[in-house]
Amino acid sequence: MKLAKRLREGFRRLVAGATEGESVVAAAPVVPVGEVFRRFWPHARPYRRLLPLVLFFVALVPAIEAATIWMYKILVDEVLVPRQFDLLLWVILAYVGLQLAEGIATFCDEYLSDWVGGRFIVSLRTQFFAHLHDLSLAFFDRQRLGDVMSRVTDDVEEIEDLMLSGLASALSYAFQLIFFTAALFYLNWQLAIVSLFVIPLFWLAARHFSRKIKVAAREERRRSGSIGAVAEESLSNAALVQAYNRKDEEVARFHRENEGSFNAQMAATRLGSLFSPLVNMIELAGVVVIVAFGAYQLSRGNLTVGGLLVFMVFLGQLYSPIRGISGLLNSFYSASAGAERIIEFLDEKPSVTERKDARELGRAEGRVEFDGVSFCYQDKEAPALEDVSFSVGPGETLALVGPSGAGKSTAAKLMLRFYDPDSGVIRLDGHDLRDVTLRFLRENVAVLLQETLVFDGTVRENIAYGKPDATDEEIEAAASAADAHDFIQALPEGYDTAVGQKGRLLSGGQLQRVAIARAMIRDAGVLVLDEPTTGLDAGSTEKVMRPLQRLMKGRATVVISHNLMTVREATEIAVLEDGRVTERGTHADLLEWDGAYARLYNLHHPDAAAQRVGP
Repeated sequence: MKLAKRLREGFRRLVAGATEGESVVAAAPVVPVGEVFRRFWPHARPYRRLLPLVLFFVALVPAIEAATIWMYKILVDEVLVPRQFDLLLWVILAYVGLQLAEGIATFCDEYLSDWVGGRFIVSLRTQFFAHLHDLSLAFFDRQRLGDVMSRVTDDVEEIEDLMLSGLASALSYAFQLIFFTAALFYLNWQLAIVSLFVIPLFWLAARHFSRKIKVAAREERRRSGSIGAVAEESLSNAALVQAYNRKDEEVARFHRENEGSFNAQMAATRLGSLFSPLVNMIELAGVVVIVAFGAYQLSRGNLTVGGLLVFMVFLGQLYSPIRGISGLLNSFYSASAGAERIIEFLDEKPSVTERKDARELGRAEGRVEFDGVSFCYQDKEAPALEDVSFSVGPGETLALVGPSGAGKSTAAKLMLRFYDPDSGVIRLDGHDLRDVTLRFLRENVAVLLQETLVFDGTVRENIAYGKPDATDEEIEAAASAADAHDFIQALPEGYDTAVGQKGRLLSGGQLQRVAIARAMIRDAGVLVLDEPTTGLDAGSTEKVMRPLQRLMKGRATVVISHNLMTVREATEIAVLEDGRVTERGTHADLLEWDGAYARLYNLHHPDAAAQRVGP
């Protein structure tokens, strides 16, 4: 009792040490193992036709093992003891044949099991990845990217261990138990009954330890996500870390998460280390009892020497699957911790869904209309937009200006249906955006975001991202229209030059022109420009504005900008303040009214204001 109490107290302190300190990633909700199987078993449907074949080889291997062991009884009782060596050759040939058969069956079993498990991982990981891309941007705003990556990679594999590999191992252990137990009863049923008294002891030990290991395993999986989150965030901001001399703080933060993972791992390891000798003691007790009772049976003539020898071999083989099943319970609980993290994200629902009767139309003409649109983010009290109305048609440019946080970028996100308005309607060519497919909408809207986003590929691949089936001629034509062809040709490998992660091998102006070429090749009817010249100097801005004006020609363009010099030629300018449109008109009209727009313009361009006032 005192030992058990000390073990419980030691485990409590160990887990407390593993979980102390606030981690950057919260624990996933607890999910019963049965629920995990219910959720993920349908994903194995394409491979179920192969499961009978897997089951056949899983059963065949222990059957051959049992037959191989039986050869020792024949060798002792029918060859060695009676000295009938004329049977020796046949025994050897049979043994060799069984070994070859076992090798072939084992290969087929392992190869087929790994193939099915691997295809399951590919399928589930792909579906999970697709589900993540269906979620709203708000989901990614509140999640750590490193933790998301950990779930996509490591935690999906944990589900395979639970659903297929673990299940196959359980069936293999079950068949071993059946064949070896049958052999034991065939040899001596009385001795077999005595040998099975250890099974409840194994089960009780596994049940006791597996619950505790599950707690440590769940914490270890959570800490694994935290490690990825901290590493991704810190390394992706390496310039900021070095500029502010924060390496030591970042290393300490990373070390803290690794310490938490280490403590959780050690909690599971120490429990496993306690579990293993306990199982050995139970197994030893079974062997001692069987040796004593077997010797008694042998003295009574109820058992042969070969029978006792083979009985002990079968018993050793029988304890192996019993031990395996006990350990498998611990593995199941460990794998279920990873499954819980996947289920947590699968239960996330996209904020925008497509109606069943949504229509797929042709190329949009490009007339956008906001009609009394209001929208509020879930975690905010004040609305981002309130009763906003405006329209822009082909060949027209609408500029949205105003202070930071006025709702300008929110309008662009609503236009792309990253979110749906709480009230009001947004229309494209007279169609409510909720009545058309997301594919149709986004194929007909080209976007230049405030942050120029590119992939770590070649210049050619990044331009073709706007039109995957574009020819080389179309790519070069789009680059020429974006004034990018000349600088691309001057790159070391021309269009096949890699841009680097986040485009770091190109300048800001070059990246922006690549993005313009990507929008050019898309040839969409609606163009959204979100701060298109942010971070560019005057020279780069001028180089970017020329191709932008070509891109805007003939399209309905919505420009979001703080730089009021870039919106002076807009057909109409709408001033947003606190989510409301407070002024609308042309550049000249708004300056003449001397309202909010004029104040913003004078603030950014005092020289122009002085010229208007005059001496």
